[in-house]
Order: sequence, then C-alpha cells, then structure tokens
Amino acid sequence: MAAALTRNSLQRSLLRRHSPHYLWGRTIKHSTPVPASAPKNAGHGHQLQQSKWCNRYPHTFSRRAKDLEDSATSFESSSLCSRASSSPSPSSPSKFGFVGWYLGMVQARPIVTKSLTSSFIYTAADLSSQTLVGESSEYDFVRTLRMAGYGMIVLGPSLHYWFNFASRVFPRRDFFSTIKKIVLGQLAYGPVMTAAFFSVNAGLQGESGSEIVARVKRDVVPTMVKGLMYWPICDFITFKFIPVHLQPVVSNSFSYVWTIYLTYVASFAKVDTS
Repeated sequence: MAAALTRNSLQRSLLRRHSPHYLWGRTIKHSTPVPASAPKNAGHGHQLQQSKWCNRYPHTFSRRAKDLEDSATSFESSSLCSRASSSPSPSSPSKFGFVGWYLGMVQARPIVTKSLTSSFIYTAADLSSQTLVGESSEYDFVRTLRMAGYGMIVLGPSLHYWFNFASRVFPRRDFFSTIKKIVLGQLAYGPVMTAAFFSVNAGLQGESGSEIVARVKRDVVPTMVKGLMYWPICDFITFKFIPVHLQPVVSNSFSYVWTIYLTYVASFAKVDTS
C-alpha cells in the first residue's frame, strides 16, 4: 500500500515537472519578457508557441512517462526486497529453538552456561550410576547434590579456561597440534582435575585430611589408567573438529559416560588410615 502511494506521488510529481506548462514556464524565463504595456491579447502568442511545441515533440512525453513507470516499479521492487531481507529467514538461529538459544547463551555468558551444563551432566550421570549399580532402592540425593555442585563450581569454569589456554598454546588444529593438546591434557589437566574431584567429594563427606590423601593415592592412578582408554579419542574429536567456544560443551557430553564410572568410584568406602 505504501509503495503504491509512493508510486502515485512520483508519477504526479514527474508529470507535473515535465508538463508543457512547466516546460513553457522554464522556456519563457530566458525569453524576452512581455512588457506591462502590451495589449491584453499578447499572451495568445505564447499559448500558440506552447501548442506548437507540444505537437512537435510528442515523443518526449511518452519517454518521460515510461521513465516514470520504470522508476516507480524499481522503487516498489526495492521496497519488497528490503522487507524480505528484514524478515527472519527460515535458516536463522532463532528457528532452531533450544539449540539456537543455547548457542547464543554460550556466546553471551560462556562461564555460567558451561557451569550449568556441567552441573546438569554430573547430576544425570550420578543418577544413572545409582540406577545401574542398584546398591539401594532409594536414591542418595545428597550424593547427587555433591556431584552437581562440583560440576557447577569446579569443572565448568575450569573447562572454559582450560580449552582457551590450550587453543592459545597450540592455536592450530592440524594433526600434530591436536596430539600435543591431548598429551598436555593427559599429563596436566586430567590428573589435577581427577585428584580435585576425589578430594572435594571426600571433604564434603566429612573425611579428614589423612583420609582424603589416602583416597587420592588409592583411586587417582587406577582411574587415570582407565581414562587412557577413553579420553584420548574424545579429546581428538573435540580438539580437531569442534570450535573453541563449543569444546567444553562437547567435552561435557563425552564426560557423561565417564562420570557414571567416576561417581561410582567416588562412592567407595573411605580408606582406613588407622
């Protein structure tokens, strides 16, 4: 509707601008003015000159009308194109629902989003571990709360900073750089986080310092040995094919299966230090 009104106004303006009266007015501006003392019928000569000019150049009006029509059509087409470009396309991220919203949150609030993701995965993994082991008919929700707290407070932020650090140390994503990141993770990040997991979990259960040390000595090394059969493959996929800002999310997805085993080991009885 707006385009049609604009086209009509353009047509009226351009036709008025190129009408014989307008052109005649511009022609007489440079001609000899009619004296004030001239007879009243002196203007008939000007009208006669105007009609002769119209009869002599009829193609001028058709060309101007055609130009006007083309300009109005192009304006309407550009208006339609601008409205189409302003409307969201079907492939925009807003059309992907939860996935688009989650990716936007990873970009806007990376640490909070990754921490909540880790907490959710540790919660689901612990409930799955209790279901598979089936040591009791009732769930130990205090244990699940401990796992959720560790995922939110410790693991989530540490994953964010670890993957950013690894990408700065080895910025390339070729095969050898990926292997270096995997080795660095297995020698540095993995042992530290595994020891932190067992220590935090034991401390929240009320174990003493000597008991925590004894638990770490008992559980960390066997857990790391078993992790060598699982994490290098997961890390290769993560470092090689996943962008840096999404690597913690993918690593958390892989850690679901691993956390089922990890929470099972953490539920072992404390070491008798007496």
